[in-house]
Amino acid sequence: MADMNDSSRMKWGFATKAIHGAGGVDPTTGAVNFPIYQSNTFAFRSAEMGASIFAGEEEGYIYTRIGNPTIQGFERALALLEGGETAVAFASGMAATTAVILSFCDAGQNVVLCEPVYGGTHSLVHDILPRLGISARIIDALDLDQVREAIDDETGLVWIETPANPTLKVVDISLISEVTKKAGIPLAVDNTFATSYFQQPLALGAQIVMHSATKYICGHGDVVAGVVVSSEGDAKRIRDEVRQDMGASLSPFNAWLLIRGLKTLTVRMERHAANAMKIAEFLSDHAKVARVLYPGLATHPQHEIAARQMTGFGGIVTFYIRGGRQEGARLMNNLRLCILAVSLGDCDTLIEHPASMTHSTYSAEDLAQFDIAENLIRISVGIEDADDIIYDLKQGLELI
Repeated sequence: MADMNDSSRMKWGFATKAIHGAGGVDPTTGAVNFPIYQSNTFAFRSAEMGASIFAGEEEGYIYTRIGNPTIQGFERALALLEGGETAVAFASGMAATTAVILSFCDAGQNVVLCEPVYGGTHSLVHDILPRLGISARIIDALDLDQVREAIDDETGLVWIETPANPTLKVVDISLISEVTKKAGIPLAVDNTFATSYFQQPLALGAQIVMHSATKYICGHGDVVAGVVVSSEGDAKRIRDEVRQDMGASLSPFNAWLLIRGLKTLTVRMERHAANAMKIAEFLSDHAKVARVLYPGLATHPQHEIAARQMTGFGGIVTFYIRGGRQEGARLMNNLRLCILAVSLGDCDTLIEHPASMTHSTYSAEDLAQFDIAENLIRISVGIEDADDIIYDLKQGLELI
């Protein structure tokens, strides 16, 4: 494969990087598409070579849980898109999240977390990590004083998700990074909703970026994966000290599917965002909708922050239907095009009820505190014709 250290590649536009970033034409076979190295084990030319690779004195492959050419091709491409030194791929977004926190937080330490976040992340920090002696400090990252007060000598990591799931709360990454850098604490950003195409956390001061690659990076609903982008030093810590022994490595076939997904990321994100804006505007004018949250709307509470740090507003729209859970269920049960399902980032439009589905791990008190109400509905807007999505939502709303 072509040399990824070629500095000219750093000057390519985003779409070019997304298409060619994993590597060039295979010099051995001439294959245009990156090969799937579907092998769990790799042979050594000699006993001395094996010992040298194990000792880290020579580059090479040993075992796919430790490293694999297809997985590394995906990692190179993501690092290139995020402007990071390297990346570490995982079997899921939650595996990636867990690995980052465990890499920087030891027993007795705490992670400072901006809520709301994905339900799995919430459950991890509140239910699982305390068993390991790691506590969570919940803050509103829009209040910098809260961020400063939450950080102490036992803080190992600050974690933010922006735009947040499901309320699309937008946090100013640059301002948070000023606080964390002054405190000497790493800042990790979940960039799943925005993707590398619309938001570049590392350029805004973050130290680590995490994606649930299951979502927009894959784009076709057929992969579960995660990825972390960081410096070489942080990646070594995450890869060698956690992923390797935790065993949460991505499969070569899924890595190949993600490389495929990256090739259309640019055009998909543009269509997702364009459709989402149309859906958000339609819902904003509908009598049976109480409130719409979309960062691209001037009515969004953090619209100015989003316009400053994002180049597009993504494909997720959330709205509060007039009424409650019963009205929301009636809408979702009567849709014909939009699919009632969790996850997001697929070509298909997906719709779900966060309070009883993706965020069912939240207590009733947490749901109320973070405005995840019973009448809140989340739409992952697909790349179908926008008029068809709108028609489906319109006919569903009319039945309420």
